[in-house]
Amino acid sequence: MTNNQILLVFILIYMIVTVLIGWWASRFVKNTSDFVIAGRRMPMSVVAAGLFATWFGSETVMGASTAFLNEGLMGIIEDPFGAALCLIFIGVFMAKPLYRLNLFTFSDYFRRRYSHRAETLSAIMMIPSYWGWIAAQLIALATILNVLTQIPIFTGVLICALMVMFYTYIGGMWAVSVTDFVQTVMIIGGMLFVMINSINMVGGLDVLMNHAYQEPEKFKILPEPDFKSIVAYFAAWITVGLGSVPQQDVFQRVMSAKSEKAAIWGAYVSGLMYLTVGLMPIVIVYCGKIMYPELLKGGDEARQMIIPYMVMQHSGLGMQILFFGALMSAIMSTASGAILAPSTVIGENIIKPLYPKLTDKQLLFVMRLGVVFITLVSVFFTTLDQSIYELVRQSSELSLVSLFVPLIAGLYWKKSSAWGAMAAMVIGLVVWLITTYLKTEYPAIIYGLLASIAGMVVFSLFEHQKKIAENTEG
Repeated sequence: MTNNQILLVFILIYMIVTVLIGWWASRFVKNTSDFVIAGRRMPMSVVAAGLFATWFGSETVMGASTAFLNEGLMGIIEDPFGAALCLIFIGVFMAKPLYRLNLFTFSDYFRRRYSHRAETLSAIMMIPSYWGWIAAQLIALATILNVLTQIPIFTGVLICALMVMFYTYIGGMWAVSVTDFVQTVMIIGGMLFVMINSINMVGGLDVLMNHAYQEPEKFKILPEPDFKSIVAYFAAWITVGLGSVPQQDVFQRVMSAKSEKAAIWGAYVSGLMYLTVGLMPIVIVYCGKIMYPELLKGGDEARQMIIPYMVMQHSGLGMQILFFGALMSAIMSTASGAILAPSTVIGENIIKPLYPKLTDKQLLFVMRLGVVFITLVSVFFTTLDQSIYELVRQSSELSLVSLFVPLIAGLYWKKSSAWGAMAAMVIGLVVWLITTYLKTEYPAIIYGLLASIAGMVVFSLFEHQKKIAENTEG
């Protein structure tokens, strides 16, 4: 057998083992609580690994590294810096109050804090935000298979989608949590090993630092001191940093913790893990830039493959197995959690209110059907001509302009109301869509976020004043 064939065999073994772990974990799924939040039995280490694995996928390893080659550190503010910010933010402001409510979904919170209408609207807003995210992971998995086997991209998408869908369908959060923990170990070990090897290949840390000193613009972390640059910089930080806060996949992992303390510290630890491990692909791709400057002329598609190309060209079989195993693990863990999240929202917040007499067993079946539906729609999204980084960015922007303000206001502003929440969701989304279409001077999410804040404040205060007037008349 050739090295490529041996590598392929090991990658297939990785994928099969992942499915088997998911199948094993499925024996713990007895009801919807087990399927959605693993019965709230996960220790802090598993919660941290799951939160870390939530986003450490194709956009971090391949998408962010490409953005770094194009724009330097300023191009990766969203990920990994913004993603790490998000996890820390959740630990500081969200984990404690939300864990105490013992909910299945974010939309459950919207129902309890606002109204059934707000619940339904938030679910409708949340579900589409995952399609592009999942599509990005499927494209990345298929791209790796294409490199190793020459299987057409769309065929690879179908293969990977079926595999991830299967173990998510049968095991829910139990399968996602257990596989995430195993995959996190693979990710950290694989990335660390490849990074050290890459530094050695360019001649050591001193050589790498000398190259960096010659390109100070590449490592600039602060914007130009003008208003437009500062606004764009702020937008980059909040796209994932705040936009991913109201995401169901993150929420489920926090809720799966066995205690409030495990939920909070799981978020803190995962944020630190994400920042440190998330910078490893940046170091690796910079080594690749030094060794293969000709690949930079091939456009984003070629740049996304610099890291896999380096490993294939200059690493032994053991390194190749470790790297591609880690990369596949990272992407599969992200995809599985992203598929499960909107599937539970479909069952809990769309179907269940329509059919309140559903038994727990029937609701569990509906959620599993949701896994199939979400996967199929995401496969369709892979046919759209967009980069991995763009698919992820749009997913976070949608959540930021529609769901972030009602969530935060509900927790920390007593006057926030149901009409304010719904106005924030609708107005924020509409303004974001319009300004995106018009290609405005400033980032569309800034307009969308400001519109969402305005909708929440104006409609909530109006409703508050109306209640005061009614009470006075009474």
